[in-house]
This record gives sequence, C-alpha cells and structure tokens, in this order.
Amino acid sequence: MTGATESTAPTVVARVPVLNAANALTLLRLVLVPIFAASVVISEMTHAGWRIAACLIFAVASATDLVDGWIARRFGLVTSVGKVADPIADKALTGAALLLLSWYDRLPWWVTAVILARELGITALRFWVIRHGVIAASRGGKIKTALQILAITWYLWPMPAALAAVGPWIMAVAVAVTLITGFDYVAQALRLRRPTR
Repeated sequence: MTGATESTAPTVVARVPVLNAANALTLLRLVLVPIFAASVVISEMTHAGWRIAACLIFAVASATDLVDGWIARRFGLVTSVGKVADPIADKALTGAALLLLSWYDRLPWWVTAVILARELGITALRFWVIRHGVIAASRGGKIKTALQILAITWYLWPMPAALAAVGPWIMAVAVAVTLITGFDYVAQALRLRRPTR
C-alpha cells in the first residue's frame, strides 16, 4: 500500500485560553478604575497627597495596557476577547479620569465630550463589524492613548503653576490625534463591512 491510501494527520491548531495573563492584566485595569476614581474624589483635586496617589494608580493601570499587549504578542496569547476588552478597559480608565477632571473644573467639558464621543463611537464601530473582523489598535491609536495618558497624568499630579500650564498644550495635541485616528478607524470599519465579490 502506498501513500494513496495513507491518511494525512490533521493539523492541530492550538486554542488560546480566554483566561490568560494578558487578559488578567486587562481585568486588573478595569478593577483599578473605581479605586482610581475614589482617590480623585477623596482628593477633590486639592489634597496633594491624594492627588499623587490617584496619579500613581492611574499610571499603574495605564502601564498594564503596555504590558498586557506585549505579553499577548510575545507568548501568542492574543484573543478576540482581549482585542475587544483591552480598548474597553482603556476607555473606562481614561473616561473616568476625563469626567472627574472636568467635574473638578480642571479640564473644559467640551474636551471631555469630544474625546468620549470619539471613544464610544469607535467602540460601537468595533461591535458593528465584529462579525466581519476585529479592528485592532493601530499605531496612531497607540500614540493617541499615550498622549491622553500623559496629559491626564500632567493634570492629576500637583504641579507648580508654571509646569501645570503645559498640560492644556499636551491635551490639545491629544485631542487632535484622537480625532484624526477616529476617522482612520471609521475607514477601517467601512472596509470590513464592504461586501466581497
């Protein structure tokens, strides 16, 4: 008997478990959101010690975004759940920070409205096209996130007046990149939804 009757062994595709280190860090970021928010509320953006604590919690939570992405790519732990949950966790953290900064009159409400409208819109787009494909974070999206994190950190930390004045300029750049990348994600979504021939 030759190879004509021999069966070829099926290719085994390793399935990535949803419960993995990368997704656990994403979950940790979500858990830190209310702790961060409570710290800001306690500080009322006037108590230096609590502002520093809130800033450090925000920084740690933001750092998990970098680490979970690296772990997912390095160890092949990328999952569709992670691709969706990761940006949601980011938006929960930055959204809470922006709302609180505006509530305590540190950030104009229109800035918070523009950023949150974009973020919620892109999240809706991701769910709209999820049956056709996943819109992963782009390089521009990562730059946008980094700028937002830097700007929020600048606002949270009790800076001297001269340094605090730099915060609005950083936020202005963050808002511009936020809008530009938003249009790029819309274009990606439309391409995914376009019927194939």
